[in-house]
Amino acid sequence: MISKNIASFIGLRFLGLCTIVVLAFILLVLIDIIWKGAGTLSWDFIFTVPRKGMTEGGIYPALVGTTMVTVITAKFSIPVGVATAVYLNEYASDNMFTKILRASIRNLAGVPSIIYGLFGVALFVEALRLGNSVVSSGLTLGLMTLPYIITATEEALRSVPHSHREGALALGATKWEAIKTIILPSAIAGITTGAILGVSRAAGETAPILFTGVTFYLRFPPDTLDSEFMALPYHLYILSTQHHAIEQVRPLAYGTALVLILLIVVLNIIAFIIRNKYAKELVK
Repeated sequence: MISKNIASFIGLRFLGLCTIVVLAFILLVLIDIIWKGAGTLSWDFIFTVPRKGMTEGGIYPALVGTTMVTVITAKFSIPVGVATAVYLNEYASDNMFTKILRASIRNLAGVPSIIYGLFGVALFVEALRLGNSVVSSGLTLGLMTLPYIITATEEALRSVPHSHREGALALGATKWEAIKTIILPSAIAGITTGAILGVSRAAGETAPILFTGVTFYLRFPPDTLDSEFMALPYHLYILSTQHHAIEQVRPLAYGTALVLILLIVVLNIIAFIIRNKYAKELVK
């Protein structure tokens, strides 16, 4: 019979091996994209529009469109998601309705993104008459991101010890004052991580925006929220699979993929800075 020490040793080594395998695949993908896309990156590639059937030029309209949609997604999903999680964790009674609500939220996280796209068409494009636009796509992606933010925020709030709440209430603070000044700052690291991961995923989605506002080509970036737009994920999809000269535009596709990855990295750096800022304030 294998002893506990040997079983623990084998288990740890197996977990380490799994981690190495996953990191190796991620590293291979990143190396391939950087190796084939770095040569395309330039100020001209980033700040010019596609030309000659997208065989030349840059990705400026797509970059601006992706940024606008991502900002709308964050402004909608983060406040609503955090507020919902605060209510569920701090105010809602622990009854059957709340359990069903939590289960529904977790199930929504597994719904295919194309379903959110169809729902966005029915709600934002048709019912609310927002049309195929930046705002319709941003709100659709916001709905898709909500389950991740709510779940991550709830877990972060649960990690705050109950003694923090009891201490604040004992000092005469109201429940909302305790939440605002003690609980939320203590949970900000987990909240920020969940929010940024959700928004980062939304920034790379194609199916929801395909139905709600993205277009194949624009000469200029969108100047209003009610207009159609280009986006990096859809632009990459076109260059990689639908273009009439796929081999010719392949370097542009790799450059677009690299810019999209860099955009997501920037979002995660922002999350890291915010976490560090609040961690230092809590230490003080």
